Amino acid sequence: MSPGNQASESDSAPPMAAGARLEKMRRRVRLSRLALFTAIATGPVALGVAVMSGPTTVAASPSDKPAAVRSAAAAADPAGYAQVFVDAWLRSSANDANSAQARLAQSLAPDVDLPDPVASVQPKPAAVTAVRSAQREDGEWAVTVAAQYADGRLRYFVVPVTADASGASFAVTGAPGAVAGPTRAAVGKSPYGVSVPSDGDLSLAVGEFFGPYLTGAGEVDRYLAPGVQLSPVYPAPYTAVAVQRVSAVEAAAGGKVPADGTAVRVLVQVEARDSGGRWPLGYELTLKARSGRWEVAALESGTAQDGGAR
Repeated sequence: MSPGNQASESDSAPPMAAGARLEKMRRRVRLSRLALFTAIATGPVALGVAVMSGPTTVAASPSDKPAAVRSAAAAADPAGYAQVFVDAWLRSSANDANSAQARLAQSLAPDVDLPDPVASVQPKPAAVTAVRSAQREDGEWAVTVAAQYADGRLRYFVVPVTADASGASFAVTGAPGAVAGPTRAAVGKSPYGVSVPSDGDLSLAVGEFFGPYLTGAGEVDRYLAPGVQLSPVYPAPYTAVAVQRVSAVEAAAGGKVPADGTAVRVLVQVEARDSGGRWPLGYELTLKARSGRWEVAALESGTAQDGGAR
């Protein structure tokens, strides 16, 4: 082969390689478009999957530090699994191993013996609740479960539970052990140290708000600050509500309505009534002053839909 031919072939190689890369990119784009169109036809969930699984790749810079990631087993809390087991175990009997509760307990913990209660002496629990989970080692947990009985008795059991590497499967590895219940935690001094007069502007505003909020009588919106959305309790659980006591963090809550925009945090004790009796309830509220009146700016219940500007 002549040198001229060699030079010609060498010159043509780069365009061929570039063409191959270009064609490969075109195929990826066509496949991505096909996946996207298919996802649109099959619904929004598939569309989200298609978008998230596109071909774009982002490379981390060498300076980026890897984020700390907990294993699935460490993040999985088997409290509910232990609760179901203890509830079934307490309701089962070795003398009736074919009962539904006994079969459930044995399916969750095949190696754990069933109890042998005297039917006329040992009552069934009214409620069983997991109250504490502690991870002892990787994948090994100790779950404390409380069993409440109709006669007022309360018993606690600790249950050993293991989680697999994926954190999706659990197993009770030993019999429940009766233990003492958790001690009562020390309670710090309340931040609500300002007593608000019962006939003051703020107490009256709070009473006007809780009327429609808990009884459905009237509109809640008229007592809310601008931009705040708060739905009343539905269906309305009570027929009457009376404010018993209001305490505040800020001293401004105890006097006349201050300048617009002033915010105060209050703790409200109310008495609600229905056909079944009287119910003492407590609420934490944030109120703001506007145009000479107090308006509810937030209901601090810990849920996103209760109060707060949108």
